[in-house]
Amino acid sequence: MDHQADTNRTDLMTITRFVLNEQSKYPESRGDFTILLNTIVLGCKFVCSAVGKAGLAKLIGLAGETNVQGEEQKKLDVLSNEVFVKALISSGRTSVLVSEEVGEAIFVPRSHRGKYIVVFDPLDGSSNIDCGVSIGTIFGIYMVKNEAKVSLEDAMQPGNQMLAAGYCMYGSSCTFVLSTGNGVNGFTLDPSLGEFILTHPNIKIPRKGNIYSVNEGNAKNWDEPTTKYVQKCKFPQDGSPPKSLRYIGSMVADIHRTLLYGGIFMYPADIKSPHGKLRILYEVFPMSYLMEQAGGQAFTGKRRALDLVPRELHERSPIFLGSYDDIEQIKELYASSKADGA
Repeated sequence: MDHQADTNRTDLMTITRFVLNEQSKYPESRGDFTILLNTIVLGCKFVCSAVGKAGLAKLIGLAGETNVQGEEQKKLDVLSNEVFVKALISSGRTSVLVSEEVGEAIFVPRSHRGKYIVVFDPLDGSSNIDCGVSIGTIFGIYMVKNEAKVSLEDAMQPGNQMLAAGYCMYGSSCTFVLSTGNGVNGFTLDPSLGEFILTHPNIKIPRKGNIYSVNEGNAKNWDEPTTKYVQKCKFPQDGSPPKSLRYIGSMVADIHRTLLYGGIFMYPADIKSPHGKLRILYEVFPMSYLMEQAGGQAFTGKRRALDLVPRELHERSPIFLGSYDDIEQIKELYASSKADGA
């Protein structure tokens, strides 16, 4: 037995230690935010375990209900939602919860109420569960405007008011990516310790990438700027090599690859979905927040994504996320299209 190796393993930067270190930078902090993040981490560990045992426990397959988006719910969707809702309420640190799986906002009972709002997609990419593709949990955290008078408006804040965001990807490994406004850090679950260990410190997306990620099955319905951009990716006119297409169909997995390798992820508006398909509060905002914190950009086709002001809980938006220079190119195409239209 290698005792020296075991000793070295005790000097690891766990996610709990990392968050406590961040908390120590703010002397006025009472630890509420740390407790909330630890609650989310615990929920992710539970879901990771459930995903790993899904086939054996017969958790794969349809639950027979339909969620607010009109999508058939998988058993794991239902379980994951219950896990996060119950954990977040019992933490005593939240006031309002917004889940992809629930039509209305969840207002925490006064006896358990705290000062934070959590928006989340408990299991993104669940249509991929049956074939073993990576899926994940996405979340964002806001502060309540007035603790004495909590309302739905507290959950409808623009993304630029977000305090923290992250996702947990359940794949070949369980990876937790987090930003609290000071860059982006990635943690990997060590099953033998039951702890998330810092494995990707200070993630920075490359300034320019050679990968584009989009569902090309929708190409016939795209607008002109998106069509032109994808053509440039395939047939560049400047002598550069063409970009590679990589599309998994699970947002967490596609964004994780984009963060690490660079490039662009697109889910544009089209004739079939004129307002886009991804939900603003718990998909667009958290991923845009992470992308900007990592040095990239997030654009809707009209404006910076984090400047959107949601009007409905489950409102959708087009989104372009990725490397700074790649997003600049798509912005130029939209600006040119607008000028031509004028």
